[in-house]
Amino acid sequence: MELITADPDRNLDYGFDWTQWMPELDTIIGSLWILPVDLTLTGESFDTLTTTVWISGGIVGQTYTITNRITTTDGRIDDRSFLMRIAER
Repeated sequence: MELITADPDRNLDYGFDWTQWMPELDTIIGSLWILPVDLTLTGESFDTLTTTVWISGGIVGQTYTITNRITTTDGRIDDRSFLMRIAER
């Protein structure tokens, strides 16, 4: 799982490219981001093969798991996650 270090005052975008996982002719029709309460979701978007979330906040010294759950036109559901460590930068 990827580890990202982030400043608590940032408001940046993060995301996943699902191209390598997605079977031919299947596409993303839903994207849900699951964040701990200390983080703030300030925006999100998705298209047929990628998902993006904008995140701010967090407590310095804490490491959080951020999860993206997608649903596809063929009914597939999958999760991908990354870790975010909050540190003054």
